[in-house]
Amino acid sequence: MTGFWCLYRLRNRAKRKMIRDILTFFFNRSARRHGGYVGPGAVILGEPLLPHGLHGVYISRFATIGAGCRIYQNVTIGEVKRRAPVVGNGCLIGAGAVLVGDIRIGDGVKIGAGAVVCQDIPAGCTVVAQPPRILEGGAGYA
Repeated sequence: MTGFWCLYRLRNRAKRKMIRDILTFFFNRSARRHGGYVGPGAVILGEPLLPHGLHGVYISRFATIGAGCRIYQNVTIGEVKRRAPVVGNGCLIGAGAVLVGDIRIGDGVKIGAGAVVCQDIPAGCTVVAQPPRILEGGAGYA
C-alpha cells in the first residue's frame, strides 16, 4: 500500500492542475483496483494500517484521520452536508463500521465491527453494537 499512499500524498500536494490531474488518474485507478475510495481532500496523518487493504473502505473527502489508526475492511467514514468525522490518533475501526456526520472520535477509541456511530466518542472508550454503546474503559481494559 505504500505506493497507493505515496500517490495520495503527491496528488494532494500538487500545485499545478495538469500534474494533479495526472496523479488523480493513477490514484483513482489504484483505488479501483484495491476496491476502495479515499476522497481528494481527506486529511490523513501518517499512513493508516489497513490489515485487509483498501477493500470496501470509503473515506470522505472531508474526513480527518489521526496517526496510527487501524481500519478494517468495508468501513465507511462519510459526511453529512460536507461535515465528516474527525478520528483521533491510534483508533481501531472494526470491519463494516460506519462513522458519519460531524463527530469527533477521541484518541485510542476502539469501534467494534458493524457499529454505526453518529455521535462524539470520548478518548479511550470502546464502542460496540447497534445502537452504539460506549463501554467505559481506560488503561487496563481490553
